Amino acid sequence: MKRQNAIAAPLAGFAPAHFRLAIEAGIATITLDRPDRKNPLTFESYAELRDTFRALRYEDGVTAVVVTGAGGNFSSGGDVFEIIEPLTRLGAADLHAFTAMTGDLVKEMRACPQPVVAAVEGICAGAGAIVAMASDLRVAAAGARVAFLFNRVGLAGCDMGACAILPRLIGQGRASELLYTGRFMSAEEGERWGFFNRLVPAGGALEAAGEMARALTAGPTYANGLTKRMLHMEWAMGVDAAIDAEAVAQALCMKTEDFRRAFEAFAEKRKPVFAGD
Repeated sequence: MKRQNAIAAPLAGFAPAHFRLAIEAGIATITLDRPDRKNPLTFESYAELRDTFRALRYEDGVTAVVVTGAGGNFSSGGDVFEIIEPLTRLGAADLHAFTAMTGDLVKEMRACPQPVVAAVEGICAGAGAIVAMASDLRVAAAGARVAFLFNRVGLAGCDMGACAILPRLIGQGRASELLYTGRFMSAEEGERWGFFNRLVPAGGALEAAGEMARALTAGPTYANGLTKRMLHMEWAMGVDAAIDAEAVAQALCMKTEDFRRAFEAFAEKRKPVFAGD
């Protein structure tokens, strides 16, 4: 399996081949766009998503990301005939190249400094559930259903970081149930368990996710990026090491113009206007 070349052009001039990308007012919206098949992922869309999130590391003009799906569904996961069937014919080296590539998508989502908000409607299954899980915030519309379907195709639930990330979101016991059974979690259940940050009426997930993204964009975006980085790094730290790392991160934020702006706004009894520097 050949590695797709990384995206070289600025994202503002990039037209993806396998999904839609729109950038407006500092928010990049990624729309999985095969609604006739409930927006499945393919070898090519995995790679293009990975490279897009990698490119976001260098996009100072993008301060938040929204991921959604077209046609009333988020994503049905890996396409049965375009991914699962071909995988049954690959050798070990190519299979590992594929699983490493899909894992790299999650790594790039976690490594980009912008908070990622998933807007989930309808079906969110398999790799689609992983993309939602790897996002920083998740909004569900009523009727949304999430399933980690790997065991239903004879695979382990330990795919793309699921055994590391999902228990941290909903707890070990609940994650174990979903990963062992592959059953669907309802939107209401997902909100109650902490998988979803917000539950909205059907058809309203993208609007609510956009509101979240705009609030993030209006905030101190450099500081938000450090928050995201520390949330990720501190999974592997003891408490003392985490406190020390946060002391360095916070001291850096205290040297920003946004910190000064916040003080001046407070002193003048007005709302601060942040610029991300």
